[in-house]
Amino acid sequence: MAKPHVTMEVGNDGVAVVTLINPPVNALAIPIISGLKEKFDEATRRNDVKAIVLTGKGGRFSGGFDINVFQKVHATGDISHVPDVSIELVINTIEDCKKPVVAAVEGLALGGGLELAMGCHARIAAPKTQLGLPELSLGVIPGFGGTQRLPRLLGLTKAIEIMLLSKPIMSEEGKKLGLIDAIVPSQELLKVSRQWALDISERRKPWLRSLHRTDKIGSLSESRDVLKAARQQAKKIAPNMPQHQACLDVIEEGIIHGGYNGVLKEAKVFKELVLTETAKGLVHIFFAQRMTSKIPNVTDVGLKPRHIKKVAVIGGGLMGSGIATAFIVNNIHVVLKEINSEYLQKGTKTIEANVRSLVTRGKLTRDKADKALSMLKGALDYSDFKDVDMVIEAVIESVPLKQKIFSEIEKICPPHCILATNTSTIDLNLVGEKTSSQDRIIGAHFFSPAHIMPLLEIVRTEKTSAQAILDLMTVGKTIKKAPVVVGNCTGFAVNRAFFPYAQSAQLLVHLGVDVFRIDRLISSFGLPMGPFQLQDLSGYGVAVAVGKEFANAFPDRTFQTPLVDLLIKNGRNGKNNGKGYYIYEKGSRPRPDPSVLPIIEESRRLANIMPNGKPINITDKEIVEMILFPVVNEACRVLDEGVVVRASDLDTASVLGMSFPSYRGGIVFWADLVGPKHVYDSLKKWSQRFGNFYKPSKFLEERATGGIPLSAPASSSSSGSRSRM
Repeated sequence: MAKPHVTMEVGNDGVAVVTLINPPVNALAIPIISGLKEKFDEATRRNDVKAIVLTGKGGRFSGGFDINVFQKVHATGDISHVPDVSIELVINTIEDCKKPVVAAVEGLALGGGLELAMGCHARIAAPKTQLGLPELSLGVIPGFGGTQRLPRLLGLTKAIEIMLLSKPIMSEEGKKLGLIDAIVPSQELLKVSRQWALDISERRKPWLRSLHRTDKIGSLSESRDVLKAARQQAKKIAPNMPQHQACLDVIEEGIIHGGYNGVLKEAKVFKELVLTETAKGLVHIFFAQRMTSKIPNVTDVGLKPRHIKKVAVIGGGLMGSGIATAFIVNNIHVVLKEINSEYLQKGTKTIEANVRSLVTRGKLTRDKADKALSMLKGALDYSDFKDVDMVIEAVIESVPLKQKIFSEIEKICPPHCILATNTSTIDLNLVGEKTSSQDRIIGAHFFSPAHIMPLLEIVRTEKTSAQAILDLMTVGKTIKKAPVVVGNCTGFAVNRAFFPYAQSAQLLVHLGVDVFRIDRLISSFGLPMGPFQLQDLSGYGVAVAVGKEFANAFPDRTFQTPLVDLLIKNGRNGKNNGKGYYIYEKGSRPRPDPSVLPIIEESRRLANIMPNGKPINITDKEIVEMILFPVVNEACRVLDEGVVVRASDLDTASVLGMSFPSYRGGIVFWADLVGPKHVYDSLKKWSQRFGNFYKPSKFLEERATGGIPLSAPASSSSSGSRSRM
């Protein structure tokens, strides 16, 4: 592959066309930045150049700064890897150039790409070009002048929205708002841009430096009102992250003290933010998600994925209907099979409701919704299974029932058909025991609600073929899921690592800690809700069933709570019937139910584990750690047993499957930031006080005492990996 570089061609018209070349998105790598400086200096010096057009090769302007540089900074702690682009290149070289510069923008201009374009004296765009500054989603702020120029070109309110929400706009909207000067067909983009640049040089069009404009900013008091409202919004949407408030501070600096001072402050704050834990976490998870598609002996052996056109889903309950929805809205035909017409009708209605809710939320147009529903067919037998490419079984967690279904479908489905199960806990070897097609048997573990949650755990056994894994990974991406390949064990990767989460919360309650305090603290740590509200949401039946599975698999480290049974006896079933730890009423937020407290007291009396019968004294920080460190401990066992290919896969899965806060980088990454030694010492201390539930794993002990990060790859002598087989 050609190295990233910049070219310059000078036409007979006296226009130098400077082109960024770094496929696929012309990221602004270090050689591109130095190449730009070089070509602009040359164009400025040359007497035959009257004006300059800046563009990107391959139908894309630029996707922004090369964030591999951030990884380098995080690995070394050396911020000097980040070049000075804002002043040296964007202001001194482009904006203050003695010759007019026009950006010819197509495909996308994001982050640093849009910031370069805003430094030019005009912007001409092709239709449907994406424009945005998504830097806050990586824990930093725009660092090449974007915080100053975007408000000056668009107006403050819209500019803040684009930056704070990392929400791009299209060139058509950009033209209406004044960010883009003209929209022209792709094939005329360079011609029109060249002419525009010449028109500026001959004073037929205005020569505008956006950093010096103030006409769209409004008065100081108006700006302060807009910023104040934005600060309130940022507190709500990003309470634990520094970059949102920092971005608003930098915008305000420019409004009060002028654009140049704003740019100086922006460059300083940008470098400070790159080194924060938030940026480290968000950059880590960005790369971790991309790594999940690299699976040794599957994606690197020259196999081609087969096209999956038709899928059968067995079982139209909550999971089955969600899975069917995910396929039909992505143009894949689905046969939904149920055992009787009443259940089938119910399943179909749920799918229709799912699709309608996507329309209501603006995620799907009416036409696409109608098309999606036309791709669904109901069935009460297997006659439509003769030409399906994949079957996903989503019935209740019963081994005999699943075995019966798999031996039936093996006889009817074509020989290439993938036979998948959506079980969340049952061993796949048991599911496929009665079949002779064990190379086609695979787990497709969706998370509820299946048409919304982004994670798809792909569970392989020792016999699953590489082709079946590749096909499921590919179809996973087609239905807009993030596929993570994992090994076969109770709970697989995510549910296995997180089974201590609910149990440690129960354990703390029985040690005398308030239920609602726990939920409040876990929410403020960054999870969408605490463990008790989550239990209310998923229903107590699930808690009982899952609890049994894990108690059987790991009897040495489970806490069996009497509380859930007491709640069920009391006629509670969480959100399902409006009564749980919280009261659920239509149209209002869940609120703590004081009448649950006597039930909790009764459960504490039955469990009888409070030291000397008195509630323990515990800080807020200790509560969060006593709930999450056992999860880290189990994650260590998952890594040690090779259930995931790499530690970062478990980080991705924890963020996408369990909504662990992405800005903390995932469960393993977060534990490494906290420090394996602190995690180990804490668990050891608690295990001495409260028993085996907290006993540190061998893997954690080795890593903590050896000063090795939990995420470091295991040495080749460690136990065989189940996810790589």
